[in-house]
Amino acid sequence: MNEQIRQIAERLRGLREVLELSAEDVAKACELSIDEYRLAESGEYDISVSMLQKVARIYKVELDTLLFGQEPKMSSFFLTRAGMGTSIERTKAYKYQSLAAGFMNRKADPFIVTVEPTNPETPIHFNSHTGQEFNLIISGKMLLNINGKELILNEGDSIYFDSKQPHGMKALDGKSVKFLAVII
Repeated sequence: MNEQIRQIAERLRGLREVLELSAEDVAKACELSIDEYRLAESGEYDISVSMLQKVARIYKVELDTLLFGQEPKMSSFFLTRAGMGTSIERTKAYKYQSLAAGFMNRKADPFIVTVEPTNPETPIHFNSHTGQEFNLIISGKMLLNINGKELILNEGDSIYFDSKQPHGMKALDGKSVKFLAVII
């Protein structure tokens, strides 16, 4: 598995140990199965941003601390120049570029997400997390499945939805899709 995933797993385990919690405590508080949580801490599993966001919100740490190992420091504004946001590639299929990594106590987490095309037969991986989500397609074409409802989004299309609903996406037409995702 990717070195970035191993580092995130170490930060996840470190947070739990500092808080003197068992893996079962964290899994229960985050509404995850104990197996899913243990896999995340192993570093051998693709940890979803939605799972990390659950942990961050419940234990009142910044998502960036878990993703990148850095505490945000800015409180008035944080500028991200084109192509310069802190990024993480969870797998070869998904890349997240944070657009507000240095801003502390933010109310939303904006990302540029790049989804690479996969085999058409590959099943969609679903996530769910508390809050709401906004997606705006910057380039490409994407299939977005929200709780069984399949929607095709083209460049310029946007959607706002309840992110507690299971949702997953797939790049279409054999090309990458890039979109702005704001998780609230």
